[in-house]
Amino acid sequence: MTQQKHSLNFGKKEKVLNYACQTYRFSRPNHVGAVMAFIRECQPQTIEEWEQWYFENAYTEAKTKTKITKESLQELGERLYGKITEVVIPEWQAAFAQLTLQDCMDYIFNLTINLTFDGFLREKSVVNDGLSKIFTDVTLEESDPELDHAGDIDYIGKLGNKAFGIQIKPVTAKVNFGNYSATERMKASFADFEEKFGGKVFVVFSLDGEIANKEIIQEIQKEIDRFRH
Repeated sequence: MTQQKHSLNFGKKEKVLNYACQTYRFSRPNHVGAVMAFIRECQPQTIEEWEQWYFENAYTEAKTKTKITKESLQELGERLYGKITEVVIPEWQAAFAQLTLQDCMDYIFNLTINLTFDGFLREKSVVNDGLSKIFTDVTLEESDPELDHAGDIDYIGKLGNKAFGIQIKPVTAKVNFGNYSATERMKASFADFEEKFGGKVFVVFSLDGEIANKEIIQEIQKEIDRFRH
């Protein structure tokens, strides 16, 4: 039986809508709440049931939680439109005017060779020079490319018959990684991993090959202690 789809089709406009929404984080939990967690709690049979439950129960995950309403979602849409028309379109028009064939060739080479190698070295440094020396009794292995969650989980830490996941994210000195929030898709992937392997997924931020969010070490240790008990 073919599953009925309820999502709207925005055609070619969807690319710019997705770009702007992700860039300005309008779909993050501090704006729309933890929607995947909400819908699992609701367990709706129809989209009407889900919509009613959401507007009756959903709150943002901002420091000051606020009730989510149809009006607040409409206001987010108005802000999205403002960003697209006032910032995104002018920036893209300037980029289009300056774009060259050499830029495109350099971009593909940089993406394939340079960035891949930088990421490889960064992961190795965080794991071999950091995590493996801290958690000496844990076997840290690269995620199997065939694993369903491989796109979101870089390494698996094995202890006995359980395992936890590691995602390594690069940051610069000017980035506040404390504001990082996983996408709803990633949260769903992390939840699936935890159900399968028994352990949580931890996001480790790398700054010049070293662990930037040091507090994550204590969180991983708590998970290891939980495994043992």
